[in-house]
Order: sequence, then C-alpha cells, then structure tokens
Amino acid sequence: MGETKKLHHYVPQAYLRGFATEKERVTAIKLPGDTEPFTTIVRNVAAQNHFHRIEGLDQPDKFEDVLSEIEGAALTVIRKLEAGAKLPLSEADRWTLAYFISLQAVRGPDTRRTIEMIQRQMVRLEVGAGGRKNIAAWAKKNLGFEPNEAQAQRLWNEATRVGGPPITLSNWAHIQHMMEMALEMLPYITARPWTLVSFTNRSLITGDSPVTLIRDAKDAPHDGVGFATAWGIAFPLTRKLGLLMSDPMVAIENLSPDDPRIGKIWDAVSKGQADHREVGTTAMEKLFNEHTALNASEYLYRHPDDARFVPKDLHGPQLVNVSMSGADMQFTGAPWFGLDSEEAVI
Repeated sequence: MGETKKLHHYVPQAYLRGFATEKERVTAIKLPGDTEPFTTIVRNVAAQNHFHRIEGLDQPDKFEDVLSEIEGAALTVIRKLEAGAKLPLSEADRWTLAYFISLQAVRGPDTRRTIEMIQRQMVRLEVGAGGRKNIAAWAKKNLGFEPNEAQAQRLWNEATRVGGPPITLSNWAHIQHMMEMALEMLPYITARPWTLVSFTNRSLITGDSPVTLIRDAKDAPHDGVGFATAWGIAFPLTRKLGLLMSDPMVAIENLSPDDPRIGKIWDAVSKGQADHREVGTTAMEKLFNEHTALNASEYLYRHPDDARFVPKDLHGPQLVNVSMSGADMQFTGAPWFGLDSEEAVI
C-alpha cells in the first residue's frame, strides 16, 4: 500500500503562502475574534486529518495528489498575474484559474456539513410525515431490514429528533459532490468580466471559505444570492492581489433579447476580452475584506503585519452555509394527510 498523509488541506498551502511571510508564517483568527489570534506555519491551518482519505484504495490519499496538480497549475497562473502578465490570459490559463476558484468554493468542511444537514432534515421530514406506525415499512424500503419494536422505536426517536438522524457524509461522497459542483459552477465564473485589483499600501485577508458572493445593492437583504445571480464574485488571490468577477448582464442589459450582438458579447466575455487591471483603493480593499469575513466559516487568515485590515465586529462560526425553514418542527407520531402504511413510505 502507498504511504498516506495524515493532514489534508481544504485551503491549499501554496495559496495560503500568498498571505504569509517568507518563512510561511500566517496569522489565524478564530471567529468571532474574541480570542487572541495565533501565528503559526501555513501547514498547520485550514486542514483536517484524513479529510480526503478514501478507504479501500491502494493509495488512500490519491485524491490529494489530484488536488495538488490542480492547485499547482492554478498557482502558476497566479504567479504570472503577480508578475504583471497582460490580460486577457490565454484561454487555458483562464480556465485553469476559474476551475481552481470553483473547486475552492465547494471543498471545505462547511460544504460537507451542509450536505449532511440537508440529508438529515430530509430524512427527518420523510419519517415524521409518514408517522410512527409506518417506521417499519420505511426501514424495510430504505435500510433493507424489518426492525423489531425496540429497533423501530429507536429509529423513530433518532430520525425525528431536532437536527435529524446522525447521518455523516463519506469522504468519497464529498469528493464526488465537489467535483460535480465545481464543473456546474464553472460557467458562472468564466462568463463574467474579470477585474484584477492590485494593492500597494493596503492588503487583503483570506479565510477558510474564500470565494465570496456579492449581492446586488438593489436586492433586499433576505433575497437569496447564488453564483448565477450575484452582482459579483470576489476571490483574494494574494494579500496584494484580488480578483473581482462582476455582473456580465451590464454589457447587455440595454439590448433586446434577440439582438445578434448578445452572442458576440458573451463570447468575448468568456474569452476574457472584457478583463482588465485596476489599482486598488481603500473602498475596494474593504469590499474584498468585508465579504471575506462575512463568508468565513470558522477562521480568517492574514499576514502577521495586516491586523488593521481585518473588519471589526466579526460574526460567530457558521458551520453550514445554508439554512432550512421548518427544521425545528415537531412530530406527534400521526401520519400527515391521513396516509396509510403504503402511502406513507416516500
């Protein structure tokens, strides 16, 4: 069997070095920032033991090697941009960086916990709606066995408790999800004008969930925002370089839907022909850093010299990135809508 690595990073070390000292020292702030920040080496942060380990393989951490190739290619592009590469990038470089960004948006523990939370709540709703008398039929269909009375009661208690049953997502299932989602989100990243923002006197921070969505100022605070609807997508590339992917609709909002120029505009945007560089301002630094802080799950990371750029009044840990209404509803044991045992098994 191949040698395994214990510590798996969900924010790449090579990326985090862009926010660290030459000796790879980076400062971590645990949300909500009421404890003293600590400075350590990049290797010690944004990682969990065996986070990508796939049991049963001759090389259980083979996916770490896959990620390393993706990260290495993307970091090569970032270094080109740091060195002043002209825009637009080559099509290959643009898609390489875009895929890295889309993958980074879904590879963290918050994504895994969110999937688990959704699955737990869906099972809780399914079992609760079916009613206590139908738990045996549900178990036979979904778990493949017929429980005795004691087992049926335990299943009912676990499935209908607040928070749902103790479902955990396997590493393999998470890997499949992140690869599929990264591909689905890729068009919403490439089909946007990119603005590369360079800072001299100000700096950017990053976090454990560094790809952030910026809502349109016209939207209400409770309106949802996604990769397709966001006014902008922000990603700090290094402490001195940020990437803002802005609203592609601006270029066509005054054109009729059948205007033949729309196709040409979309093609030009996707090829990076609308990309440009600009000098970072205080307002732009705050735009990046405030959204990075808002989107962080548990930790923010900064260069040890950049304490003044961390926003004030940080929120507490956000262990999941979506919420579900009705998650705390109670079940009486009676089936909903008068369902019988056959109809209750969803």
